[in-house]
Amino acid sequence: MNLRPMMRIAGSLPHLLPAPRPSNMMQRLAVLMLAWLVLVPGGNAQDYPNRPIRLVVPVPPGGAVDTFARALTRQLEGRLGPAIVVDNRGGANGIIGADLVAKATPDGYTLMSIAFAFAINPAMYKHLPYDTEKDFVPITNYVNGLGYLFVAHPSLPAQSAKDVIALAREKQLSYSSPGIGNGAHLAGELFRLKAGIPLLHVPYKGGGPALTAVLGGEVNLNFQTVIVTLPHVKAGRLRALGFTGASRVASLPDVPTINEGGLPGFVYDTGWHAWFAPAKTPAAIVNKIHAEIRRALQEPKLREYFIAGGYVPKGDSPAEFQKTFRADIKRYGEIVRAAKIEAQ
Repeated sequence: MNLRPMMRIAGSLPHLLPAPRPSNMMQRLAVLMLAWLVLVPGGNAQDYPNRPIRLVVPVPPGGAVDTFARALTRQLEGRLGPAIVVDNRGGANGIIGADLVAKATPDGYTLMSIAFAFAINPAMYKHLPYDTEKDFVPITNYVNGLGYLFVAHPSLPAQSAKDVIALAREKQLSYSSPGIGNGAHLAGELFRLKAGIPLLHVPYKGGGPALTAVLGGEVNLNFQTVIVTLPHVKAGRLRALGFTGASRVASLPDVPTINEGGLPGFVYDTGWHAWFAPAKTPAAIVNKIHAEIRRALQEPKLREYFIAGGYVPKGDSPAEFQKTFRADIKRYGEIVRAAKIEAQ
């Protein structure tokens, strides 16, 4: 605030304006400073958040990305502000929701929870509406996945990965995924390449619809997270054929790895689930969100929930996760090119 015009006016009218007392002047300056802190976005992270946060989840409801985001959100609502509103914005392999976040005001009130397919998209799409590395601030990878559960509709006469390989040489088999170029799609293509068999990929608009497709018998197979498929396997609605990770998952100890069950050398993890903020979000706010996520991940029931589903709670710092994120963009790009996967 420029005080010189006011001082000139006061100087020209000494008989009308008494000289301010020093205490009054200090009070006025204090009020001005307080107003400045309130008006500058992100200027005071101590008061953040003071209104609901919108968490964009760029997939339809029902899949692992959505399920995990909601599980973590329930633990954070008592720690991080008055409310966290999950906003599902599915479509275009997560691009629609990510673009919304990239263009949001960087004040910490619009965030994104997404899986590692976000790091695959730069290799899949030549013209994204945002810059994956420059338009987002990585906050933390809250869980890392150990692998997918390879499941089949019960009508398929296969009990193992070995049976699927033999059957696929006799008849056309299909598998569903949440779309083109996501982690489940890459798992299916690597299985196909490693086994040397034909498999028809049927993409859906999200993990929920892809799971519904195999439950309904529209497709034969699906690579899906344990946490989502486990209830269906136990109820007999799906048959577990194998686990893509390096070792068996604790919640299904009788289900062999695919490496054990018919395809030696096949190991594929399910990557991370993570939170991001728009670029230029103040570091103090990013660090506060990260700290609260780490605290939430110490809650025993939440940890058990993730571990039973084949995931390991993480919570790397923003700087650590940024290194992982950039390395994964390069790594998944190499897999996409090797499998010759193209966006449709």
